[in-house]
Amino acid sequence: MNKIHAAITAVNGYVPDYILTNHELETIVDTSDEWIVTRTGIKERRILKGEGLGTSDMAVPAVNGLLEKRGIGADEIDLIIFCTTTPDRVFPATANILADKIGAKNAWGYDLQATCSGFLFGLATGSQFIESGKHKKVLVVAGDKMSSMIDYQDRQTCIIFGDGCGAVLLEPNYEGNGVIDSVLKSDGSGVQFLHQKAGGSVKPTSHETIDAREHYLYQEGQAVFKFAVTNMAEVSAEVMERNNLKADDIAWLVPHQANKRIIDATVSRTGIDPEKATINIERYGNTTNATLPLCLWEWESKFKKGDNLILAAFGGGFTWGALYLKWAY
Repeated sequence: MNKIHAAITAVNGYVPDYILTNHELETIVDTSDEWIVTRTGIKERRILKGEGLGTSDMAVPAVNGLLEKRGIGADEIDLIIFCTTTPDRVFPATANILADKIGAKNAWGYDLQATCSGFLFGLATGSQFIESGKHKKVLVVAGDKMSSMIDYQDRQTCIIFGDGCGAVLLEPNYEGNGVIDSVLKSDGSGVQFLHQKAGGSVKPTSHETIDAREHYLYQEGQAVFKFAVTNMAEVSAEVMERNNLKADDIAWLVPHQANKRIIDATVSRTGIDPEKATINIERYGNTTNATLPLCLWEWESKFKKGDNLILAAFGGGFTWGALYLKWAY
């Protein structure tokens, strides 16, 4: 029997209707459209509005649309890996909440937290369950309601992030298509540059932490940018070199949408044609876990069976990695 690969057999995404433009941000904080576009490449981002709505509420339409495209029922799903930094609650896992909402009665699941690298880590993890023969249908969901943890008084961070969710279905493939290889890395010393100061067990929620506005995302932009530019590019080149892939062999580069300059650096380091890079940061901003699956969703019609894709991401923690995938349909 040929080796089992975990192939993406369906992809879908969802972004909220509300569009937060740079011009609207100009009325909230001291910034400008020109300043934002020049430094990040972002023109607008989507925001989930509505009382009591969380990340799972974006996952439901993303996953239901995926199931419809694939022509299967939710009861056929074996496992749900939900990659998120903004879970509905501290517990239970948002994967379990989602399973209940979509009727995935036969699935077990868990949340995976690797910030912006979450989808990449989730894809690599989910592929192991397929390759082992343990499961036939693994759902990897990646989404974040970043607006729930962004301080809209902080002009350094509020311009960057948006809300959204994407999902892929992994199934066995015997033709050599699917997840081929990955290089995944982490460095906990990066916590000082990108984190949420309070709300965890080290610094539990209190009146003092709320008054000090310590429940929002904290980022030292220059340090994060410098590390991301180098490492996302290097790991992309590494996974290509490990698999004897030249720039011309790559049909598409799917990079994390954190900053246009970081994407450009990855394109330059790998030598891949800039026209082969999937970029939607100008419309969605950084949706954290959701950036990669949203790119797959938007470019799905352009992918061809057997295409070589390189997926790359970088996130707080620090976490980063690259994955080599052969498109299966």
